[in-house]
Amino acid sequence: MRQVIIYLGEDGYWVAECPSLPGCVSQGETKEDAIANIKEAIQGYIRALEEDGISVPEDHLDALLIAV
Repeated sequence: MRQVIIYLGEDGYWVAECPSLPGCVSQGETKEDAIANIKEAIQGYIRALEEDGISVPEDHLDALLIAV
């Protein structure tokens, strides 16, 4: 399980980021596409770490919504 942040980018594409995996970012034309793409990106990222013998960072992000 990984936490993902998703938002509409300046170019109109949906951007999805996984903060616990630095640089693990994807996008899609729709939210659904972005979510499917980030799932694939996360799997590839973790697989690459494991193949290189690097430990996979834990996901310990606390998400908050703050009204301003």
